[in-house]
Amino acid sequence: MDLRPRAPRTPWRRPRRLVAAVAATVVLAGAGTWTAAVASDDRPAVRHSDRVLAVDGARLDTSYVTPADAGRHPAVLLAHGFGGSKDDMRRQAEDLARSGYAVLTWSARGFGRSTGKIGLNDPEGEVADVSRLLDWLAKRPEVRLDRPGDPRVGMAGGSYGGAVSLLAAGHDRRIDAIAPAITYWNLADALFPHGVFKKLWAGVFVNSGGGCARFRPELCRMYERVAASGTPDPAARALLAERSPSAVGDRVKVPTLLTQGQTDSLFTLDQADAAARAIRASGAPVAVDWIAGGHDGGDMETDRVEARTRAWFDRYLKGDRNAGTGPAFRITRTGGVDSTDGTARQRGASADTYPGLRDHPRAVPLTGGTQHVANPAGASPPGVSALPGLGGLGLGRLSALGVGLSMDFPGQYARFDSAPLTRDLRITGTPTATVRIASTRDDAVLFGKVYDVGPDGGRPVLPAQLVTPLRVTGAKAGKDVTVTLPAIDHEVRKGHRLRLVLASTDLGYASPAAPAGYTVSLKGALSVPTAPEVATAAAPLPAWVWWLPAAGAVAALALLLTARRRTAAPAPDPDLADVPLVIEGLSKRYAKSADRYAVQDLSFRVEKGRVLGLLGPNGAGKTTTLRMLMGLIRPDDGEIRVFGHAVRPGASVLSRVGAFVEGAGFLPHLSGRENLELYWRATGRPPEDAHLDEALEIAGLGDALARAVRTYSQGMRQRLAIAQAMLGLPDLLILDEPTNGLDPPQIREMREVMIRYAADGRTVIVSSHLLAEIEQSCTHLVVMDRGRLVQAGPVRDIVGSGDTLLVGTAAPVEEPVAEKVAALPGVASAVRADGGLLVRLAPGGTAERLIAELVRLELPVTSVGPHRRLEDAFLTLIGGSA
Repeated sequence: MDLRPRAPRTPWRRPRRLVAAVAATVVLAGAGTWTAAVASDDRPAVRHSDRVLAVDGARLDTSYVTPADAGRHPAVLLAHGFGGSKDDMRRQAEDLARSGYAVLTWSARGFGRSTGKIGLNDPEGEVADVSRLLDWLAKRPEVRLDRPGDPRVGMAGGSYGGAVSLLAAGHDRRIDAIAPAITYWNLADALFPHGVFKKLWAGVFVNSGGGCARFRPELCRMYERVAASGTPDPAARALLAERSPSAVGDRVKVPTLLTQGQTDSLFTLDQADAAARAIRASGAPVAVDWIAGGHDGGDMETDRVEARTRAWFDRYLKGDRNAGTGPAFRITRTGGVDSTDGTARQRGASADTYPGLRDHPRAVPLTGGTQHVANPAGASPPGVSALPGLGGLGLGRLSALGVGLSMDFPGQYARFDSAPLTRDLRITGTPTATVRIASTRDDAVLFGKVYDVGPDGGRPVLPAQLVTPLRVTGAKAGKDVTVTLPAIDHEVRKGHRLRLVLASTDLGYASPAAPAGYTVSLKGALSVPTAPEVATAAAPLPAWVWWLPAAGAVAALALLLTARRRTAAPAPDPDLADVPLVIEGLSKRYAKSADRYAVQDLSFRVEKGRVLGLLGPNGAGKTTTLRMLMGLIRPDDGEIRVFGHAVRPGASVLSRVGAFVEGAGFLPHLSGRENLELYWRATGRPPEDAHLDEALEIAGLGDALARAVRTYSQGMRQRLAIAQAMLGLPDLLILDEPTNGLDPPQIREMREVMIRYAADGRTVIVSSHLLAEIEQSCTHLVVMDRGRLVQAGPVRDIVGSGDTLLVGTAAPVEEPVAEKVAALPGVASAVRADGGLLVRLAPGGTAERLIAELVRLELPVTSVGPHRRLEDAFLTLIGGSA
């Protein structure tokens, strides 16, 4: 049931040269046309044929792709996702054929040009069709046979296609290896988790199939019955269970590569876990791969997954023992954001054995007394965790507003918090907690989730937007319940808190319509699995990442250059010992002027782990502020403290600060290497602390390092200066216009380095006139104009402080619909625009509530985001100064 929006299909290009003539053949119920094509001069040819095959009660539209060379080859069946067709698999089929496989794809019953009713992988329908396709393959001269009638064959597919791969392996012993992806093991558990109806996903699913009438009658009746009652009944569970791989789990005994999505509220990670445990119990090889994407969107890692699938088949179909099938367990972990295109940066983590979902649990104590939770009449308004079917369509842009997609209404949830963590904690698997629940009615329905709450108390982060529903029967007298929370892979940083929330409603699920009151209390600590054997691969750093070692004793150098004598400094402030920078009342007058200020009464604070952008038009006082921070010039009033120490020329605390400030000077007659060596000797620090050789390599100057600096271009001098600034790994790094003179790849690497540098707990302050760079790289901003502070805060607050949202839609919005949106609570106005609506929020209106209302109106939303960029916000703040 692949309900994710599919990327545009890649058209087959006309071959540059024909390498074979066209032949025709008649097969069963249709005609197939054979051709040989070459995608490019250096890619092997493939033969392709389309045909219609008659099977029991249906006609299947198929495509058969084989290598152009003669001989027999292992075969692969490729199954498409729900709502798709064989055309979705065409590119992968061609790639596998070029790798030496005979590949058969087909449109399942009710999809594409195939006939028949949708049976949800009915053993007597879609699963039996696979056996008929195997019969056909066994008669093909291109297919290798293990014995007469038994082709050497593997099977792969995603979602709906992944489930039929598992089912077919349990029903037909001729299948030799499988690679199902983002799919289910038990469809009843997936759509009715813990007895709660996953109504929004079920509705999206039925609609994507073309409506209830396109399904087998018994499935249509079941859906309508459950949708009307809101409660799954035993007959509904039985109907889905018999169409699930779990029904034949003990018969799946072939090598299995299970790929499952981390951002997937439809088929969660526990589905792959159940499959892995069952298949491993049969003695078959199993590997599990958690990818970054899923049905809720994200990166599907298509190239990597397909390459691993191909290697899996090379090993188990071709018998190639040298094929690299990968580790028994692999996770894709995100490590920041690619600042040039907004995509998540990824790293792999792996283990030699699959740890399961409860490996090496750690107890995290929670606090919070007995709490009362209301289930409102009609279960409205509902809380929001994710928006099934919409997660991949651009709603992540809401992060610019700092609102995300999760929302819990006051009075409708209980919460229990941990103390701030004393060290980083990686959660890999399913956290659990035991709670006691009492209800004013016999049954209670609650939704459990674990938030990551930052030290600043800002909006909590719900990992992967996942929630676990639970139905508690016999709850009137009170009942102890162990809540198994969603399986995740998430790192909680030191100083953050974990928050367990049990809410009475969720937009994606059916809650009891009758009002009820619940009482919730804790019975123990939160147990979180840590899976310590899962090791993250070392990230390949950019070519000049060792720019990170920063110039520690800039102040010492400043002292040598300015020949200013030390003055007594105020005593350190112990309360600020862990705060990188505090500026209070800072002022600097222009020379020979008593009332003209370069900087006036400036105050702001920078915490650890932040990338702070210093913004302002020319003459705003940015560079003057940075020079005072470095001790290069003295303020007339106010104070600067770095890690609690007052900044003065030559202050020892400046050894923890590295800087690249406009106008870095080098001795022109010395080489680039000699200049850096001289600089580091001037700091008085040991040579081994400089990482000098790495920095020289990072500078990317090649043979020019041996040339005199006077021969360097401006860009070469810039790169050398930034390499100098990052010697020594300072705790606070200051960069003034760091990208001047850098080419686009180096600008991209600079952004990545700043983000990762701060992620390790250090702090970066960057001043730049490139607003797009600041918006993509920085977490916080300080905006100055005419020497004064205009605004300071998180980027998302400054960019998203406008009250207008752009709602993108899949089709033009008619005026009556726009009027309905304008009449929604919390909306001041809604105006049709190109691609959707411009919605202005009323006071008290929020983006979360707007999204929930748009879903209820069944508006085909593709994106929601702030209707302005940092440039817009910046110009608004400074008026005409720029």
